[in-house]
Amino acid sequence: MKDENPPLIGKNIQRIRKKEQLTLDILAERSGVSKAMLSQIESQKVNPTVATVWKIARGLGIELNAILKGESESAKKFIVIQKESMAVLNTVKDSLHVQVLSPIMMAEDLEIYILTFDKGSSLISKPHEPKSEEYLTILEGAVRVKAGTSESELHKGDFIIYHCDIEHSIENIHNGSSRIHMIVRFPEKRWA
Repeated sequence: MKDENPPLIGKNIQRIRKKEQLTLDILAERSGVSKAMLSQIESQKVNPTVATVWKIARGLGIELNAILKGESESAKKFIVIQKESMAVLNTVKDSLHVQVLSPIMMAEDLEIYILTFDKGSSLISKPHEPKSEEYLTILEGAVRVKAGTSESELHKGDFIIYHCDIEHSIENIHNGSSRIHMIVRFPEKRWA
């Protein structure tokens, strides 16, 4: 005989949240579902919509079905972005070409780019949020990187890490074009 009782969604959410050591405040911030609503769902006082359960599952980093089954295994990511759908940004002079590799959902967390600098071009950036870092690998050519009072020339194959919470710049010093792979890592958000 089949089990005709509906799953205890609220209790499953609460068990998974506690196993992951998340407070209601943190889950509310991550899911976009209010702390009050989460509390009512966990205490089985309300029956959430599928959309609400989906938001909570995303906030917990698990599949929707995992909440129904009471499992807490994280969803395994496998995201493919085809080259044709990647954003390409060009500067006003079209001397710097920026290919955005990371999906929009990663913005302000971890951003990944391929930058192509034409001869004599540069990228001057204002400070990002505190404790942000940039990681560059020189794929072709040579560049000069400045961050605050620090400066270094880098050539094909070189790698650099620097804080980008100060004014910083990348200048092509090669007699042709230069290409770099850039990762911008923002500080981990501190949840209340």
